[in-house]
Amino acid sequence: MTNTLEASIDIAAPPAAVWAVVSDLKRMGEWSPQCRRMHVFGEVTHGTKTFNLNKKGLLVWPTTAKVVRFEPNKTIAWRVVENHTIWTYALEATDTGTRLTERREAPTGTTKISSFLIDKMMGGTADFEVDMIAGMNTTLARIKSTVESTAAAPA
Repeated sequence: MTNTLEASIDIAAPPAAVWAVVSDLKRMGEWSPQCRRMHVFGEVTHGTKTFNLNKKGLLVWPTTAKVVRFEPNKTIAWRVVENHTIWTYALEATDTGTRLTERREAPTGTTKISSFLIDKMMGGTADFEVDMIAGMNTTLARIKSTVESTAAAPA
């Protein structure tokens, strides 16, 4: 399994506008094709916990996570308890707005149960990673659309 998967997109809006969307974790289900719902316990900040419902095809599974990095207008990341992966959204100011990068890291690998499920239920590691990158690109495109339509709307 690849330890890091990532995708990026350029958004025609300042980092603060992108941050306002990305850090609103309860909206993750609007953008992610796999994470269908994220229930946030309290205000989103370092240490916030979430309960997530994920779906791929007929498979539905819950996960829990904890925000492990929270730097407004720069980075938000959470660690999934069940498989030890870390999901990060990193924002970088550009001449035309913001580059948003979504990253899934497994610095110590994933759990045995996660590896088993990926192998037996999700088509194996190679197919799973292709699906993850495609999902990241879908998520980023949906976030871009949300941010740019909000930024373009009259006040």
